Amino acid sequence: MMTIGDAPVRVALLGCGVVGSQVARILVEQADDLAERVGRPLELVGIGVRRTIPRPGIDPALLTTDVPALVRREDVDIVVELVGGVEPTLDYLLDAIRAGKSVVTANKALLAQHGDAIFDAARDSDVDVYYEAAVAGAIPIIRPLRESLVGDAITSVLGIVNGTTNYILDQMHTRKSTFADALAEAQALGYAEADPTADVEGYDAAAKAAILASLAFHTRVHLDDVDRDGISAIAVADIAAAERLGCVVKLLARCTVSEDGTVAVGVHPTMVPLEHPLAGIRGAYNAIFVESVNAGRLMFMGPGAGGSPTASAVLGDIVTAARNRVRGVSGPGESAYSSPGITPAGAVRSRYYLSVTVRDEPGVLARVAEAMARQEISIAAVRQEQIDEGGWAHLGVTTHEAAHDAVQAVVAHLLGTDDVHGDVRVLRVEGA
Repeated sequence: MMTIGDAPVRVALLGCGVVGSQVARILVEQADDLAERVGRPLELVGIGVRRTIPRPGIDPALLTTDVPALVRREDVDIVVELVGGVEPTLDYLLDAIRAGKSVVTANKALLAQHGDAIFDAARDSDVDVYYEAAVAGAIPIIRPLRESLVGDAITSVLGIVNGTTNYILDQMHTRKSTFADALAEAQALGYAEADPTADVEGYDAAAKAAILASLAFHTRVHLDDVDRDGISAIAVADIAAAERLGCVVKLLARCTVSEDGTVAVGVHPTMVPLEHPLAGIRGAYNAIFVESVNAGRLMFMGPGAGGSPTASAVLGDIVTAARNRVRGVSGPGESAYSSPGITPAGAVRSRYYLSVTVRDEPGVLARVAEAMARQEISIAAVRQEQIDEGGWAHLGVTTHEAAHDAVQAVVAHLLGTDDVHGDVRVLRVEGA
C-alpha cells in the first residue's frame, strides 16, 4: 500500500442522515483529538447526498449530489458509506476499493449479500474494509471476533441484534401490550420505521447474523443462508406462556456449529430463561453472547442504534483505517478459509415449546406423546394450563433438543386429528 507522506488523511462521506451528520460533526468538532490519535489530520473533503438541502452544522460547500465523482476523486483516501441499500452502493464501494481507497461502512445488507465481492476486491487492492457499525451500533463486536478472538475457537454466537424488536417484545412483557400496540409505540418513539418489515420480520437481524457467523466460523455466510422468522405473529398468549415457564421472549440471532461440523445460522423468536444473561436486556438495547473454547463466555451489550452511538463505531473504524494508511499497512482482511457448509434449516436442533388445545379426554395426552415419539422427540415437561367449559384442555409441552423438521411433522400430524382444536403454536427455547 502506498503511504500518504505528510498530507492529511482525506475522507469522503456518503450519506448525511442520522448517522452521517453525526460523523461529519465529530470529524469537525474533534479534529484536533482525532489528529493526535491518527498521527495526521483527518480532512472531510466531501459529503455525497441525494439533495443539497441545508443541514444544520454542515458546511454546504461539502455537499454534492455527484457521488460517483466524489468516490473517484484522486485525493480521497477513505470512503465512508452510510447511505444504505445495495444498488448503486455496491458499485460505489467497489470503485473506491479498486482505486486503492479504504472503506468504512455500516451497511449490513450489502455485506450479507455481497461481502465476498467486496472482500475479494479489498484483498486484490490491499486496502481496508471496516464495518464495526454494521451489526450492533456502538457495541464493539466485529473487532473482537475479527482480531481479539482470532486465536480461539468460537462455538456459538447468540445475540439480540435488533433494538426495535427487543423494545416491542419488552413492552409486551412489562406492559402486557399487544404486538400492534407495542409496534405503534416504537414507531412514535422513532425506534421503528413507518414500514417496519425489515425489523419485525427479522430481515435486519438475519443480515447481521450472516456477518457474525462469517466472522465467528471463518467462512462465508450469505443472507440467503439464514433461516428466519419474525415476531409479527407473537401473541399475548405466547408472552404469558413464556412467563409461566420463567422465560422471556426475545428475537435471537443464533450461530452455532452442528454435530456434523456444518454451521447453523438462524433468527427466531425464542423463549429465554430468566437466568440467561440475554434475558435481562431491556428496551431498544442490543447484546451479543459469545462462547469459545478457551475464553469461555463473553457478553457484549450496549445501544444498537442511534446517531451518536453508531457514529462512535464509525469513527473508530475511520481512525483505524487512517492509522493504517499513515503507516503504509493494511489491517486484517477477510478470514474465510473454512467451508463447513450450512446446516439445513430442518436439521437444526433446538428445544421447543408447543402450545396445543386438545380434548379433555383420557388417552389424548398419550396420543400426543406417541406422535412425538414417532419423530424421536423426547418430552421434557407437560403443563396443563387451562380447561375450557367446552371440554378443551390447553397443554404446554416442552421438548428436549429436536430437529426442526421433526417438530413440524408432529404439528402437521396433530392438526390432522380430531384431538386438536385450533392452531399449534411453536416457539424455540434457549438453554439457561
